[in-house]
Amino acid sequence: LCLLADMLLRIIVLALSVQGEDHLCKLWTNPDIPLFSKTGDFMLGGIFTLHNNIIESKPTLNVKYTGYQFAETMIFAIEQINNRTDILPNVSLGYKIYDSCGAVSLAIKAAMALISGAGEAQSSTLSCSQQSNIHTIIGESASSPTIGISTLVGQFNIPVISHFATCACLSNRKEFPTFFRTIPSDYYQSRALAQLVKHFGWTWVGTIRSDNDYGNSGMATFIKTAEEEGICIEYSEVIYRTNPREKFIKTVDIIKKASSKIIVAFASFIDLEFLIKELLLQNVTGLQWVGSESWVSAKNVATKENYRIFKGAIGFSIANAAIPGLKEFLLSVRPSSTPGNTGLIKLWEDMFDCSFNASNSKTCTGLENLQVVNNLYTDVSELRITYNVHKAVYAVAHALHDLLACQDNQGPCKTNPKNILPLQALQYLKKVNFTVSNGEYVHFDINGDPPARYELVNWQLSINGITEFVTIGFYDASLSEGKQFIMNNNSITWADNDGKIPKSVCSESCRPGTRKATQKGKPVCCFDCLPCAEGEISNSTDAVYCMKCPLEYWANEEKDQCILKDIEFLSYDEIMGMILIIFALFGALLTSMITVVFFKFRDTPIVKANNSELSFLLLFALILCFLCSLTFIGEPTQWSCMLRHTAFGITFVLCISCVLGKTTVVLIAFRATMPGSNVIKCFGPTQQRLSVLTFTLLQTLTCIIWLVQYPPFPQKRINSDKEIIILECNNGSTVIFYIVLGYIGLLAVICFFLAFLARKLPDNFNEAKFITFSMLIFCAVWITFIPSYISSPGKYTVAVEIFAILASSFGLLLCIFVPKCYIILLKPDKNSKKHLMGKIQSKSL
Repeated sequence: LCLLADMLLRIIVLALSVQGEDHLCKLWTNPDIPLFSKTGDFMLGGIFTLHNNIIESKPTLNVKYTGYQFAETMIFAIEQINNRTDILPNVSLGYKIYDSCGAVSLAIKAAMALISGAGEAQSSTLSCSQQSNIHTIIGESASSPTIGISTLVGQFNIPVISHFATCACLSNRKEFPTFFRTIPSDYYQSRALAQLVKHFGWTWVGTIRSDNDYGNSGMATFIKTAEEEGICIEYSEVIYRTNPREKFIKTVDIIKKASSKIIVAFASFIDLEFLIKELLLQNVTGLQWVGSESWVSAKNVATKENYRIFKGAIGFSIANAAIPGLKEFLLSVRPSSTPGNTGLIKLWEDMFDCSFNASNSKTCTGLENLQVVNNLYTDVSELRITYNVHKAVYAVAHALHDLLACQDNQGPCKTNPKNILPLQALQYLKKVNFTVSNGEYVHFDINGDPPARYELVNWQLSINGITEFVTIGFYDASLSEGKQFIMNNNSITWADNDGKIPKSVCSESCRPGTRKATQKGKPVCCFDCLPCAEGEISNSTDAVYCMKCPLEYWANEEKDQCILKDIEFLSYDEIMGMILIIFALFGALLTSMITVVFFKFRDTPIVKANNSELSFLLLFALILCFLCSLTFIGEPTQWSCMLRHTAFGITFVLCISCVLGKTTVVLIAFRATMPGSNVIKCFGPTQQRLSVLTFTLLQTLTCIIWLVQYPPFPQKRINSDKEIIILECNNGSTVIFYIVLGYIGLLAVICFFLAFLARKLPDNFNEAKFITFSMLIFCAVWITFIPSYISSPGKYTVAVEIFAILASSFGLLLCIFVPKCYIILLKPDKNSKKHLMGKIQSKSL
């Protein structure tokens, strides 16, 4: 129907746009006579929905009380202005008001009548160059009829001021150059509704809109803004008054099956009425409705029955206002049978259930008392939209007043109103600004829109059981971002009865420590909460991704913050460190005690038998071996890292060198007993000292090169373990480290080989046998050390190295010196030269 009306409209405009005196404009139908009219110097047109129309272009008798109130308010404002001396003095305003029945085609028909002046001259042919005597048209209420009217009369530069057409499309100055309105554009209301939904944390909503310019344009802006705010739409249903009932049943079924508890309805109340009927039939209650200004503050919607459905509904509405004297004026009107003023007849018949053409019904007298009538016509408690009609009339009056007064030295400065053209009134209407009685400042922006200010209203039930629109907040688009919205959450009545803000989300918010993962094929508001991976955190609700912790940090157990990793090293105060310290000190103490014993009994045969000098040097080296293990415990520093491996390498070479010297002595001593042998001269005490010095010096030189060229240093091993930082010593040069170990191993193998050869020789007190055992232990320990060292994690690497040092040191100490101490202290009778020589001779035999 809208498309047909649009095509028809274009044909009309084309016909009326033809220039020339000789061409005639043919009216497309016989125009209706206005329902209200009065002559004046300046004529204002009015187009209102005085009757509901369900079938396009066929008027019905369903009286619309609010439409009559709008029409009478226009008349009341014109009468007020005519009686004032400060606005348009000595000039009167007249009016012609038509009924559109809410239909686009009938609204265009009324506009045509106003343009042509058909109410005055009943001619079917009019000159196309004839100027209309209408300077401005007030109306319509709905956006679609207003679009039709504005498109048509815009060709004739006639201003149109709507009190209730909110479609954002009407702000397009290229398409509607003569359009103004006293109600804000839906662009602001739609954005405000999206912010309202966001304010309450509703991210999962359903939407319902009227299938017309008002609903489609407003909902399009809402959905776009809502998506920008992270709000998802579960369903978006379209309704219209002419839809079959099956369509409304389908819409209700979708509402019932939906998981969202919030419904944003951008619909005209006429369309919504049909949906309400089906909602009441199926008893669909408990949902939170968010409404546009078309119905959320409409008295005819807010009935006691409808409150079951819309309990706690919230939405934006124009601020309520009072119009002094309007109540008395509305109650003072009387029906008239004068042509051009018959508008009240149908209203009267409907209100008093009578007829002026009585046949079988009660006869109307026209004197019935309006005081006893209580309906939307006489109710002045909610004048939100009615006040816009009042402001529209005053805006025209101020513009005409400024035009006649030549404000700012502009305008025609003509005293004869008949010479004023609508185009001139249009120019002054663009600049109009004035303050109404309640202090509101009225003006239009470059698009013909007023400032966007709204009240946020909430449906609440009064003590008397009447639905009230309680103001719970304000929205002012002229304020800066963040200050536009002012709310009072404490005074809100919600759809449910628990007093808490309803919750409507597709998925519950993801707590810190998790991230959102959108569910496949669903809107972004539907997601799963996945825990962050190891070493990652999210510290906000509904995080989209997890952040990786810095290298020295790790995620806590909840994975909502990064905490410093524990620094791990073999410390003095942990059990393993304490045990190793005790063994190291015990080894050093035991070695010192053996040294004291050996020193005390240094003149006995068992001490002197095998180079006591090497024995004391070996004991000294073993003490150093035990003590050097302590450098491996504690927090690694530059000095401790440099000392631990070099001290270990040098002291162990010193030990093995001494043992190697003692083993060599055993072999040479045996060779020396053979006739004619002079081998003892080749490896005397001096040569023994030189061999120990030479072996040790080679290791010392290697360590010096190591410390100078590639010194060990402390380092943090961060990536080897997820929750700890291993503080360790970097060897500096792995090659040199293994050269040091290899050199010790080489000497140990040589020593073991020689001791093994000398194990059965007739020596002093089984020296070679005990050296063989000690070297066997030494080699076994260090052979197992290498794989254990490589595979052990963190501080256990250091513990393995300390264990190897202590085990091999104890092996040398226990195998070489403890048997001798046993003889010295417990078997002194065997510690004699006689016993020693007897043992050697028996072995030789």
